[in-house]
Amino acid sequence: MTLRFIASSRLPTPWAVFTMHGFEDSETGKEHLALTLGELDNTKPVLARIHSECLTGDALFSLRCDCGFQLQEALKRIAAEGCGALFYLRQEGRGIGLLNKIRAYNLQDAGADTVEANEQLGFAADLRDYSMLPSMLKHLNISSVRLMTNNPRKVDAFTRYGIQVDERLPLTIGLNPHNADYLDTKTNKLGHLMKAEDYKD
Repeated sequence: MTLRFIASSRLPTPWAVFTMHGFEDSETGKEHLALTLGELDNTKPVLARIHSECLTGDALFSLRCDCGFQLQEALKRIAAEGCGALFYLRQEGRGIGLLNKIRAYNLQDAGADTVEANEQLGFAADLRDYSMLPSMLKHLNISSVRLMTNNPRKVDAFTRYGIQVDERLPLTIGLNPHNADYLDTKTNKLGHLMKAEDYKD
């Protein structure tokens, strides 16, 4: 992948004024973002999250997943710490795209779980690609992270590209009646590291 930095700007949010960095994959034209806050110190692990785009959860407030809840919680935690980075990757529906995600939702409405729905459409359970991370991390001068995730594949993605994960921080939020089965599938079929009791106050 050939990723090039395009530009940076301020991004005021309800939690802090972040700096938004735009990147473009010159092969596909796909655009990715990084939001940073504070002075990123290359000698210390940076509080970070990889977040794949979820239009339905991030922008349309869907309760079918936990994505929007996780996005907001990650930004809140970074703001509370005063320093960190969130990588917003444009790969909707675990890599299958928005329209196929709607098709997958339709299959889920008929009784399939999130993995079965993807497979019925001819896709793997998770097609996300993290090969853009090295260029983004290098541009931001990040060499180690404290990663907010429940997904061990994201930890593997960082370590595979030579970025040290000093700590994995659970991000368990957003459990509700509409996504309980979805979260159960993420745990039992996709290996996400979370338990029902993690969501209790």
